[in-house]
Amino acid sequence: MGEEAVDNGKRKSPESLEEGQQQPQAPQEDGEPVAKRRNLSRSCIHEVAVPKGYASAKDEAVHGTLANPAFHGNMAKQYPFQLDPFQSVSIACLERNESVLVSAHTSAGKTAIAEYAIAMSFRDKQKVIYTSPLKALSNQKYRELSQEFSDVGLMTGDVTLQPNAACLVMTTEILRAMLYRGSEVIKEVGWVIFDEIHYMKDRERGVVWEESIIFLPPAIKMVFLSATMSNATEFAEWICNLHKQPCHVVYTDFRPTPLQHYVFPIGGSGLYLVVDENGQFREDNFVKLQDSFVKQNNQLDGRKGGGGPKASGRIAKGGSASGNSDIYRIVKMIMERKFQPVIIFSFSRRECEHHAMSMSKLDFNTEEEKDCIEQVFSNAIRLLKEEDRSLPAIELMLPLLKRGIAVHHSGLLPIIKELVELLFQEGLVKALFATETFAMGLNMPAKTVVFTSVKKWDGDTNRYIGSGEYIQMSGRAGRRGKDERGICVIMIDEKMEMSVIKEMVLGKPAPLISTFRLSYYTILNLMSRVEGQFTAEHVIRNSFHQFQYEKALPEIVQKITSLENEATLLDSSGETDLAEYHKLELDISELEKKIMSEMIRPERALLYLVPGRLVKVRDGSTDWGWGVVVNVVKKPPASGTLLPALSASRGNNYIVDTLLHCSSSSSENGSRSKPCPARSGEKGEMHVVPVPLPLVSGLSSVRINIPSDLRPTEARQNILFAVQELGKRYPQGLPKLHPVNDMGIQEPELVGLVHKLEELEQKKSSHPLSKSGQSEQEMSWYHRKAELNHEIQQLKSKMRDSQLQKFRDELKNRSRVLKMLGHIDGDGVLQLKGRTACLIDTGDELLITELMFNGTFNDLDHHQVASLASCFVPCEKSSEQIRLRNELSRPMMQLQEAARKIAEVQRECKLEVNVEEYVESACRPYLMDVIYCWSKGATFAEVIEMTDIFEGSIIRLARRLDEFLKQLKAAAEAVGEVNLVEKFENASESLNRGIMFANSLYL
Repeated sequence: MGEEAVDNGKRKSPESLEEGQQQPQAPQEDGEPVAKRRNLSRSCIHEVAVPKGYASAKDEAVHGTLANPAFHGNMAKQYPFQLDPFQSVSIACLERNESVLVSAHTSAGKTAIAEYAIAMSFRDKQKVIYTSPLKALSNQKYRELSQEFSDVGLMTGDVTLQPNAACLVMTTEILRAMLYRGSEVIKEVGWVIFDEIHYMKDRERGVVWEESIIFLPPAIKMVFLSATMSNATEFAEWICNLHKQPCHVVYTDFRPTPLQHYVFPIGGSGLYLVVDENGQFREDNFVKLQDSFVKQNNQLDGRKGGGGPKASGRIAKGGSASGNSDIYRIVKMIMERKFQPVIIFSFSRRECEHHAMSMSKLDFNTEEEKDCIEQVFSNAIRLLKEEDRSLPAIELMLPLLKRGIAVHHSGLLPIIKELVELLFQEGLVKALFATETFAMGLNMPAKTVVFTSVKKWDGDTNRYIGSGEYIQMSGRAGRRGKDERGICVIMIDEKMEMSVIKEMVLGKPAPLISTFRLSYYTILNLMSRVEGQFTAEHVIRNSFHQFQYEKALPEIVQKITSLENEATLLDSSGETDLAEYHKLELDISELEKKIMSEMIRPERALLYLVPGRLVKVRDGSTDWGWGVVVNVVKKPPASGTLLPALSASRGNNYIVDTLLHCSSSSSENGSRSKPCPARSGEKGEMHVVPVPLPLVSGLSSVRINIPSDLRPTEARQNILFAVQELGKRYPQGLPKLHPVNDMGIQEPELVGLVHKLEELEQKKSSHPLSKSGQSEQEMSWYHRKAELNHEIQQLKSKMRDSQLQKFRDELKNRSRVLKMLGHIDGDGVLQLKGRTACLIDTGDELLITELMFNGTFNDLDHHQVASLASCFVPCEKSSEQIRLRNELSRPMMQLQEAARKIAEVQRECKLEVNVEEYVESACRPYLMDVIYCWSKGATFAEVIEMTDIFEGSIIRLARRLDEFLKQLKAAAEAVGEVNLVEKFENASESLNRGIMFANSLYL
């Protein structure tokens, strides 16, 4: 293909780059560059990673060049519309028979590329596999593709339809299992399409994608469809490195329908345009929005009468109480302005239902539409038994649907969820209250999207949603060919800063980070492969995780060099003294933090946090110095005070309203930006700032008198003078409350810490550097030198701490566990137990195998077996107290004993396992009773009364349990356990009835 194919990746491709675009540097592979080229058209960027020495044999007249693919042959599929540039470039890459990653917004039209790959496979008499991350998405995709192509099959573990079809839709787990088993089907496959490849960063399941990609034969080409991600090129380089074939990246952030982003102030009125359709942030409108909050508060303050922070909690409460009416007003306004259909996103399933039910006064459908909905509804529920048609979850939904309102979340009955999707696609649902799962997968756009909150609980903290999540959900706004523009409405409260909303709406999409981990399932399956083609070592070495680590190494080396250069410029005298002194300072600081965290526990500190007490405040790296306590409240940060609260801290709901010396800019123009401390020499002002209790970093024994009315500036400035005067009187620092002598804390551990701190302070004061009278400049040099040395050591240890070695050590330890539990022998050869565990990927393979071999299942009937097996299937927690009937409590105890044994073996083999946590996570009894009664013939109406877990979640667990029991049956068959085969089969059959296993409307 001439000179163009083998350049070194640093020349520009024939299409010159747009102004301001940087040419990416060529990455290295074994010391040789990987060629990478890029062209920009109206709305897409194309790059290609090419292996060393690769020469293309393609006819340039038909296929273009590697750097500029363009197809001029007969198309495998014709489209009734003009293709976007990114679609044309992607199709040209497919026709070159080379892998491609398409990274584009939701609704940009990625499906057209998948369809082309399928049409190509049909033309070339090859099989094609389409993988999706969720069973529900696989069902929808199967329906969609069946309308377009004749020969389509489905394999999800739940359902198998036409398994010999030319195009197979499946979940990624099924593909991985086929690759492990060396399925014959794979030999006929030409293309694999990975939909939603960004799922690879999922903590639990991401590794499945990584392993599937590693195991695919290099002859098979891949199409990766992804939401926009910031490191698409890095991913393509990994594929190129792994399979030694070119991998193209076609990236577009072009939206066929531009978006406008509005903000609605909670408790306020009107919409403020903050980002226009050209992506410009409108700061002027954001300032007006903040002013509306100030006016709102001033009106409330006027009504309140007396000043001070005490009354302020009521405002926050009022705000949340009016949340429902805010949503109601927004939906009503959207309908009046003809901005429907609208999707209203909430991050709580109960909230979705609550908001939908509060719309009782609204009706958006005509009589004709109502009749149509009723007909579709009754046709759908005809699939159910008579007894299930009258379930409250079904009966309550029809009146709502007829008014054009619906709910969509993972806890709904599957049939209702699918019905809602179908009605929404037909335009019969005008307002849909949904959780973020609705933004995944199938393209179901609306004209408008509303965010009821910008914070979500992610299992650890209540955080703002990231720009990637915002892009995914806001991408549902704007229907191609129907709307001139899509509209996003974000509901915010006054505490949200401009920078946060700017980052959320205009931030870059998140990068794809590997979540690779070693599982026993993977290790055993690799050991069971007779041909020994892949080993666990091979998988580790070729993982995206290892690729990302190795790619970061040159950057670390560069950083170390620059730090070492800076260190050599500093005076090297007194090196030992400096290291000692710096260590003392670090140790003292660490001890002070530990002691302080004990002192400020509410039950101890509240007694001393009285008005007038001087307290030291530190917010992350921001040191506020000393402030004066005004009041302590047990509620969210007060919204009536002049400034928003400092960083909220998890697990503590005490707020210390504190007079702090603030920079004047904190309160200019009445804007409510985050407060910041006055700079050195700045006059500044004293303001009451809500401070979460954990940010108090010092308690003084000094108290001062404060006036009852702090509104006049003069009153607050007098307190500032008093604090500054105290600073002069105590040049060594204000006297602090002693935890033992003053606060009377007698816990031996804390007393020990206090003695240790006193010893270290004594050492510091007698250290040569404390006495040497060094100049301030010399001391800052010393500190900088110590910091540099510390940073250099950390970076060096990061380099030494090779990821590869870490995984090798883990592999060695996990293999010892398998040996001790009898899965493999001393030579690493698979034993009976290991062959059983190989076939189980739904639950904890070690634990379930232990129960099969230690006789636990032998004494149980098949109803108890189904119930006990339910503990292995992931499920949401119930908030109710679990009381198990006698038939189930003994098997549960046996399960816990086996789990404890396995956890202890793992600890013995140097794996980091917390025994109690492992036992708790391995034994989930939340639906044992429900499954036991269902297995014995109870109705669905009876079993849902037994738990507070959502109906949809119960059905999802039952279906996964059925799949798990089938795996257990196959495992028992493989080792000749006839008795267990029968039990697992009977258990599976006892579940398989009624609404729990009703057919999908998509099939």
